Amino acid sequence: MTVEPSKQEEKIESKRRNSSKTKSEIKHFLLPKFTIYLSIFVLIVSIAFMFNNPHYVNDTNTFSVVVSDVSIFIHHRIYPPSVRKSIVKIIEEDLNRRNDGTSLIGTFVRLAWHASGTYSVMDGSGGSNGGRIRHAPEKGWDANAGLNVAMDALEPVKAQHSNLSYADLYTFAGKVAVEYAGGPLIPFRFGRLDDEDGEKSPQDGRLPDADKGTDNKTAKHMRDIFQRLGFNDREMVCLMGAHTLGRCHIDRSGYWGPWNKAENKFNNALFKFLLDMQWTIKKKHDYDGNGKKTKWKGPKQYENPSGELMMLPSCMATIRDTKMKEYVELYAKDEKLFFDDFALVFGKLLALGFEQG
Repeated sequence: MTVEPSKQEEKIESKRRNSSKTKSEIKHFLLPKFTIYLSIFVLIVSIAFMFNNPHYVNDTNTFSVVVSDVSIFIHHRIYPPSVRKSIVKIIEEDLNRRNDGTSLIGTFVRLAWHASGTYSVMDGSGGSNGGRIRHAPEKGWDANAGLNVAMDALEPVKAQHSNLSYADLYTFAGKVAVEYAGGPLIPFRFGRLDDEDGEKSPQDGRLPDADKGTDNKTAKHMRDIFQRLGFNDREMVCLMGAHTLGRCHIDRSGYWGPWNKAENKFNNALFKFLLDMQWTIKKKHDYDGNGKKTKWKGPKQYENPSGELMMLPSCMATIRDTKMKEYVELYAKDEKLFFDDFALVFGKLLALGFEQG
């Protein structure tokens, strides 16, 4: 027997349906509104941030960068200007603490380089996705000696931005360092994921060595490394220009000294110095800092007449190889061209193993 609902029950059910419908309508109405308002807020904050941070980006790129920041925030809950500000703060606090002209700028660029430079176009292995440089075996490779300094320095940034992966952090820090030093805007896309260990790390030997014994062998080694990454001679020489930042440390690589008189300034000085200065094999070094030089005990490197600047054998190979020298001369004459090329090539490097994935 079917029991007909009472009028009171019908009224209650009708109210329930209407209430549910109203809630659904409110939800569908408010969520898009909230997203729009949030986007507008992020847009306004981004513009305000950029006008107050000259290191952020050139004015000609302002609109595209702001739009990108808003999109990244919506999709990844990562706000690039805030992450950038945190990294810049680390750089500036370190600069002030050292107060000797050295900084983390070059080390951040090297970290980004080495985190990405394990990629192989042959099988798609390696690269920046995974953030494996913080795990064994990569963190123990000789080529990565001293990069723990950069990774440790970035830990506060990771703590402040929990949605940011280490893989994105290490590569983004390289981008920020180049731009902070006056270099070009580097294209960058967030979204890299972190591996829990180094199980997917390739075998050691994928990062470039500074010396293979002779100029010809060193040049061949450089081409082998960069061609595996998918770069041609021009791109390889262009990336070498990043040596204008930072310096070598005896306790890390065994080499000593800066390439540039202003090692925190991104420019085309490396190429000019290679061509314009006289370079000889380093014979002596002031180990104690008292002005007294004794026999150099490190690996073969070159120095300028004053001994203040250095070049690696791989640097010298670029002006002793006919094809490479063409690009050294090209970038020495045209800094804008170097900046334009470097932005594209360094951005390509940072994306290896990620964009392809």
